[in-house]
Amino acid sequence: MFYTLQDINPKEYEGSVVFLYGDECAERNLPLAKKEVERLKEAKDKNFVVGFDRLPHRLFLVKFDSECPAPEVQEELRRLAVEVLKMMEKDGVKTVALCGEGTLPEEVAAFVEGLTLADYSFDRFCSKERFHVDQLIINSVYFKQEELDAQQRLWNRIFWCREWVNLPVADLNAAQFAEELQSVAEGFKNVKCTVMDKRKIESLRMGGLLAVNRGSVDEPRFVVLEYNPSNLNNQNNPIILVGKGIMYDTGGLNIKPEDYMQEMKSDMAGAATMASVLFAAADNALPVHLVALLPLTDNRPGFNAYAADDILTMYDGTTVEVVNTDAEGRLILADAIAYAVKNYNPRVIIDAATLTGAAVRAISTFGIAAMQQNAQRELEMLKIVGNEVYERLVEFPMWKEYDELIKSDFADLRNCGNTPQAGTITAGKFLAHFAGNVPFVHLDIAGVAYFTKAQHYFRPGASGYAIRLLYAYLQMQ
Repeated sequence: MFYTLQDINPKEYEGSVVFLYGDECAERNLPLAKKEVERLKEAKDKNFVVGFDRLPHRLFLVKFDSECPAPEVQEELRRLAVEVLKMMEKDGVKTVALCGEGTLPEEVAAFVEGLTLADYSFDRFCSKERFHVDQLIINSVYFKQEELDAQQRLWNRIFWCREWVNLPVADLNAAQFAEELQSVAEGFKNVKCTVMDKRKIESLRMGGLLAVNRGSVDEPRFVVLEYNPSNLNNQNNPIILVGKGIMYDTGGLNIKPEDYMQEMKSDMAGAATMASVLFAAADNALPVHLVALLPLTDNRPGFNAYAADDILTMYDGTTVEVVNTDAEGRLILADAIAYAVKNYNPRVIIDAATLTGAAVRAISTFGIAAMQQNAQRELEMLKIVGNEVYERLVEFPMWKEYDELIKSDFADLRNCGNTPQAGTITAGKFLAHFAGNVPFVHLDIAGVAYFTKAQHYFRPGASGYAIRLLYAYLQMQ
């Protein structure tokens, strides 16, 4: 989609128009004929979209309830944008102007964001061309060009995250993803990318990453991305972003039953998310020192695959009894978290991972299951911005009693709880062990990283969920 800013008078503009209004006072200035006003009065909902023929053009009128709390208003506008997009597709409208009456800039921004996110689809393997908006002309009273450009760069990173997650493992394995990340990093003067191959990972004794990789023909990678602009207050205290990079998850020897393996190409969404957040920060020159640690491998049952009852020695020397090979994500994350503690002086470690089905069962596909250790302030900030951008967090407890559930008779820890209950929490507890005293936030994005069916402004497939959340958090630093 190509965006332009232009001074628009909707009553004189010759072309298709989307017109937003959110209060009754604005109705007197609607660009409507008498018959169109009568049709408008028939609508009973507070939020709706109505299309009018203005042959050869169209007018899409968007009414929203501006009396609700601001985050709810903005989310409703994102969702109403989907309805407009459907009408545009039906009518074959690929270029449209956007204006409004009595509408705030942040409300217009939310609508544009919803339209942009909804317009993405994973097309590269489709022989038939799909509908996409060519051009959105926005009334220049709402934005400065630099503001729009910054938003475009953020949306572009969300698109690339979704593209990476949507790609099958046959087209994007650990080595290929590492090469892609290195290629992107080369476009920035302040981003350094270090790719560690299997030999280097072996020298580091990353027992979790190496164990999960043993069943695969594809070698693992450990990618370190560092964005380090000059003149920063936190120069020696970076924020560490850790992302789970299981390029495909069969479950290993505890192979997934029935159709549970479907969509497991998305098990690297955490790594794609954290890389995209760092690149977005670099794109818009955010004044914050970031390091993204991305352990990459697939989890397969072949060759000398690791097995239940194995005891692993992790990067920091912790021994782990393997109870279930399908609890592999926490093993590779643990090595990365321990690496962060030893090699950096982190201000906070934040991980994102499609970690547990228990998170989906607990809160469905409406938000992120979050936990913290020594990082209540950071989590509260994430909650605040999560509510603002509508990528919301639900905090789960990390009581000390949960430690008992991951104790092992044969090693320091088990990689899975000893009861089926509290699966999301025991996974977070396992990871928190490796963070030690460093402030640590765990984001389980299993329910929101990938949607089987379209959900609001996300078409089926990868969502890029949590990028807007983390980017907004970084803007507050």
